[in-house]
Amino acid sequence: MSIQVLKPKFHIDECLDAVKECLEKGWTGMGFKTVELEEEWKKYTGHQYAYYLNSNTVGLHLAVKILKMEDDWNDGDEIISTPITFVSTNHAVLYENMHVTFADVDEYLCLDPDDVEKKITDKTRAVIFVGYGGRVGQLDKIIEICKKYNLKLILDAAHMSGTKVDGVCPGTWDGIDVAIYSYQAVKNLPSGDSGMICFKEERFDKLARQLAWLGINKDTYARSNKGTYAWKYDVDYVGYKYNGNAIMASIALVQMKYLDEENSRRRQIVEMYNKNFKDNKKIKIIPANHADECSFHLYELAVPDREGLLEYLSQKGINCGVHYRDNTEYSMYLYANGTCPYAHEISQHLITMPLHMWLTDEEIQSIINGVNEFVK
Repeated sequence: MSIQVLKPKFHIDECLDAVKECLEKGWTGMGFKTVELEEEWKKYTGHQYAYYLNSNTVGLHLAVKILKMEDDWNDGDEIISTPITFVSTNHAVLYENMHVTFADVDEYLCLDPDDVEKKITDKTRAVIFVGYGGRVGQLDKIIEICKKYNLKLILDAAHMSGTKVDGVCPGTWDGIDVAIYSYQAVKNLPSGDSGMICFKEERFDKLARQLAWLGINKDTYARSNKGTYAWKYDVDYVGYKYNGNAIMASIALVQMKYLDEENSRRRQIVEMYNKNFKDNKKIKIIPANHADECSFHLYELAVPDREGLLEYLSQKGINCGVHYRDNTEYSMYLYANGTCPYAHEISQHLITMPLHMWLTDEEIQSIINGVNEFVK
């Protein structure tokens, strides 16, 4: 039996009971469990506002759209982002007819503050920081830069469920305008697919709720949970169908109970990897500051011959992966090719190691042995 690179662990009986409750109640859409999950997420993270959505991607779009609306940004204005991410991070900017300016990454594969500052122009309006693999990177310095230049800061926290710094969720730090989390199928808190958007300001939270429900000023749950169904509502915006549903929320609520425990196991696995790869001079370990509280959604190495290693491990029944190409290699972002040299170089060598709850210590050792056998 082969080893998968990513494999979610669902607490199946509890999840089925939670889904059954939704089915028995006859409420599978927005409300009921979605409201409960929002409240639990706020308690867990310390965010004051949280709205449950059907994905992190739509949350990123809402973040850009709402900040653009409220701050009077124009089409063609710029947002600085990273080339090492899933394309949804940067597509969110294009959805609103704005321009992605790419800044290079640092040793953590997060935005490099020095390059971010160099890329700021009179058309720059915001920065999107991706907490890559759950890492915080130099987020504190990015916050300082955004304050200095009066830029909005969007935290793409898709990988950061459970990441903390001294017990505090980075998404709640002063200077971050909005944080968006992912509960997609293989994330640390898997639900199937869904996400959460956490604005700093109440008026933005209210606007997100309305825009995510077709621009309607009163959602179905709000119109029906007082005993009588109030059918009348108004529509103020051309909105979207971005809301989350009770089925996915019920699964997420169960999975959330085990998030800290499972992130602790992830850190154990990472420690085993690091201990056994640190003396191999041909392997570059991607470091993590605050590693004792990092969620470690991904564990990657930079190796000289990635394709050869992928094939070698595959023959041993070990499936590794390549997560993100340098986005400036994609045809639609080719205009920025060459602007982020470190991101371009390291993206040619990154390989994702298996990291999930199903791995045994014996399997981890077999992965380590395979890597060290080939990379020598």
